Amino acid sequence: RLEPRHVHGRQRGVCPACGRIEFRIPSVSVAVVVRDERGHLLMVKRGPGSTQPGLWSIPAGFMDYGEDVRQAAAREVLEETGLIVEVGEPVFVASNFHDPEKLTVGIWFAGTSVGGRLQAGDDAVDAGWFGLDNLPELAFDTDAVLIARLVAAQGQPAG
Repeated sequence: RLEPRHVHGRQRGVCPACGRIEFRIPSVSVAVVVRDERGHLLMVKRGPGSTQPGLWSIPAGFMDYGEDVRQAAAREVLEETGLIVEVGEPVFVASNFHDPEKLTVGIWFAGTSVGGRLQAGDDAVDAGWFGLDNLPELAFDTDAVLIARLVAAQGQPAG
């Protein structure tokens, strides 16, 4: 049985017998920023049962224990969009606090579509390409921050 104690600047559970400190560890989520030849961004509309259903996000999901981070990112894009992607370098990393029950560290990778056919799948109910000046309603603040950086890099207004 753990006792609440103030350790390392926070309230944590500590075993009174051995002194073991409980550190709650966030999950890792992965996302892939895929753009087409026009510069449009691949996005998915989140389905029922997912966080922020009905809103749009960059294709993303949770990494499984023992799974390579880039393979997890490619798998998530394939599951949600039907597209096969080549996953490149990380372009953004952030702490995600949008679901207090599932705190995550998100890693967004650059990616290139190399095959497949665009179709919503898994927990997405729609998938499509959007110009940075004509975006749908976003599910997550972290995606908004990343997209604002993409817009700034191109010197154009966001929609």
